[in-house]
Amino acid sequence: MASLDQITRDVVTSVDGALGCAVVDLSSGLLLSVSHNVPYFTQTYLEAVAAAAVDMFRGKNVQAVESLLSNQRGKPVENSVIEMQMTTPATLHFMAIVPEKPNGLVVLITSKKTNQGMGWAQLRKSLTLIGPLVP
Repeated sequence: MASLDQITRDVVTSVDGALGCAVVDLSSGLLLSVSHNVPYFTQTYLEAVAAAAVDMFRGKNVQAVESLLSNQRGKPVENSVIEMQMTTPATLHFMAIVPEKPNGLVVLITSKKTNQGMGWAQLRKSLTLIGPLVP
């Protein structure tokens, strides 16, 4: 069985324009694995991206909306954000929860030239490999 580092490395090499791939523990904000080919992706930068991802999926504002939905629907709504794509002027960010590990998040960052379907296909393919390796 491949390691998390090998899987994230494989994702980066299999997607044209990929800049980096990471696995984030949403309960702690820790980076479980990172592979990238960008010199300015320093540890500080990577940790800031991980913290932003935690906020987008499990942050106070998301929890506030989930609480309102829970009250409105009469049943608990939590961890409702499953996938997200974010676009910046130069990059695409593909993010998805590992299905059997709701606190595991995979992030793929690519250039804007990357085919979006290929980004999603490779990210989703990686989820089945990453699931058994996320604590």
